[in-house]
Amino acid sequence: MAYTTINKSTDYFNTKLYAGNNGTNAITGVGFQPDFNWIKDRTSTGEHLLVDAVRGMYNIRSNSTAAESANGSIHQQSLDSDGFTVAGSAGNSNASGRNYASWNWKANGAGSSNTDGSITSTVSANTTSGFSIVKWTGNSTSGATVGHGLGVVPKMIIVKTTARTGNWVTYHHTLGATKYLELNNTGALGTSTAAWNDTAPTSSVFSLGSWSNTNDNGYGMIAYCFAEKTGYSKFGSYVGNNNADGTFVYTGFKPAWIMIKQTSDTNQWFIFDNKRNTFNPETLYIQANTSDGDNAFTSLDFTSNGFKFLTSNAAFNNGSYIYMAFAEAPLVGSNNVPCTAR
Repeated sequence: MAYTTINKSTDYFNTKLYAGNNGTNAITGVGFQPDFNWIKDRTSTGEHLLVDAVRGMYNIRSNSTAAESANGSIHQQSLDSDGFTVAGSAGNSNASGRNYASWNWKANGAGSSNTDGSITSTVSANTTSGFSIVKWTGNSTSGATVGHGLGVVPKMIIVKTTARTGNWVTYHHTLGATKYLELNNTGALGTSTAAWNDTAPTSSVFSLGSWSNTNDNGYGMIAYCFAEKTGYSKFGSYVGNNNADGTFVYTGFKPAWIMIKQTSDTNQWFIFDNKRNTFNPETLYIQANTSDGDNAFTSLDFTSNGFKFLTSNAAFNNGSYIYMAFAEAPLVGSNNVPCTAR
C-alpha cells in the first residue's frame, strides 16, 4: 500500500497558537476549516471556549457546568476556510498582551439528519479521521439510542447538555458502559447505568439512560464522538509505575496532543501539545477542568511511537489512567485511512 503525508487541505486536527489584539482577529494557518474549535487563554485564568459547526457560534466551557451562551460581539465569530475569527477584548479569547492555544478538529460541516437511533440526531461526521459532532434533544428514556455517523464503534464520547447547567459526561471504552467521568470535575471513576444504559456503543449508535446530564427530556444535547484510527488517534489506558523512570505508553505514532485523566483517584484533566512545547520534555500543560492558564511541570516526553513519563507524580504516573491522543504528521494510505508512519 502506498502512503502519502496528510497535507493541510486534508488534515483533521491541528493546534494553533495566537496572540490577542482587542479587536477583530482572524486566525489563519490551521490548515482546514475547523468544525470543532476549542480555545484557552494561556497567559492568565479564563474559561475554556468550545464552539462547533453544528451548534453554531455558541460557546460551552469544559471547566464549567453552564449552558451554552451566544458569543455576541466577543469570543469566536466564525469558523473560516483556514482557521477562525475572534473579536472583542475578552480575556478568555482575545485580550491584547495575552497568548492563546486553540485546538481544532475537522468533521463535516453543519451536519445532517441521522435516523439510525430511536432519537433523530443532527450529525457532522468525518469517517476518515473518526470524529463526529452529534446534536439531539433528550427524552429521559432509558435505552434511547442516538446515531453518531462514524460507521465504526466510537472509543470515547463526551456529552454536554447545552440548554441548562450540567456536568460533562465522558464515556471511554476501556472503562465500560456502566462507568463515566466528568470532564469539568476532578472526580474519580463513577458508576451508573443511567448514563449509558450499561450498553456499549455500536458502529451506528450510542445508548443513553435516563440521566439528565446525558438525556434530559426536552433539552438540547451535544456529543463529541471519537473512533480510533491507526497512526492518527488512540484512546487507551495505562497503569503508572510510581517511578521517576516512568511508564511508557505506546500509541503507534508521535503525539501532537494528548489529554490524560487519572481514574483511580481524584485528579485534573491534563492537556499537552507539541506547539506550546516544541521539544522534550513536555512541561507545559493546561487543565481542561479549570480556568488556569499554562502550568509547568517536567512531566513526559513525546516519543516517535508514544509518550513516556518522567515523574512518579500521582497526577500522571501512580494509579490508573485513561488518555486520548492525536498524531503529529500522520500518514494516510491509498484507502484514505490514516496509518502508522514508517
